[in-house]
Amino acid sequence: MPNDTRVTRRFGLQTALAAAAVPLFTTALAASPAHAVERAGRRLEVMSFNLRYASTTPPNTWADRRPVTRELLRRARPHVIGTQEGLYQQVRDIAGDLGQHYDWIGTGRAGGSRDEFMSVFYDTRRLAPVEYDHFWLSDTPDVIGSNTWGGGSIRMVTLVRFHDLRTDAELYVLNTHLDNASQNARARAAHLISERIGGLDSSLPLLVTGDFNVAAHKNPVYDTMLGAGLVDTWDAAEERGKAYATFHGYKPLKPDGDRIDWILATPGVRVHSAAINTFALGGQFPSDHLPVQASLTL
Repeated sequence: MPNDTRVTRRFGLQTALAAAAVPLFTTALAASPAHAVERAGRRLEVMSFNLRYASTTPPNTWADRRPVTRELLRRARPHVIGTQEGLYQQVRDIAGDLGQHYDWIGTGRAGGSRDEFMSVFYDTRRLAPVEYDHFWLSDTPDVIGSNTWGGGSIRMVTLVRFHDLRTDAELYVLNTHLDNASQNARARAAHLISERIGGLDSSLPLLVTGDFNVAAHKNPVYDTMLGAGLVDTWDAAEERGKAYATFHGYKPLKPDGDRIDWILATPGVRVHSAAINTFALGGQFPSDHLPVQASLTL
């Protein structure tokens, strides 16, 4: 757990028992001096990245993909990364590869180190967590591992309030992964997330990272999220890279395809640029999804 005793869990868990039952994992990271140079300015570099869970079955094993993921992240050097699908050891691998200036917050969606993590990685030179929470996308959001809407998998949210060390301001980061099998589960999850957003301090900016498993502009889930008072950073960006489908399944990239991975933000956040990162090495992609990025001023 964080060494900083000012970090608290206060967002939504209703009982001390529930709080005790959800371990939070963070890690002290190995040094990476070559990538330790801090960038100047007030811009916040944000990434959402579905990692594709670690697999030992060829092709595209985690052993093959890890070096590509490492190089992608070291080149991009985001200040905050919302990841989806990472298994515990996989998340620890990424933490080690990012280097000593990064830490992370997360828990397994089945509780503890079990199942996939919705982790939030952050550059400790820029951001310090103040409080955090996890909740589950179900009728019982404070019950660990709950899944009541017919979804194919347990789904959850990791929510962190950060102090921006450069600007002395605060912000929220919410990271999630909606269900791939059930539109009902996705729709109800979007409504629950919207309700939780409504209970946050509205004076602070909010960033939402996630794999929503539906295309932007083409599903009621997208409308619900924007109806919560959010904007799509891709649409709001002053500059954009080339558009691709963010899920490629290790097949040829699809220009102008569906964006199912999004970075959303509260109005008033200036989006300087947005990009879909197509980095690969020797034909090997780091994941079956392309990470999405945004450069912001809060």
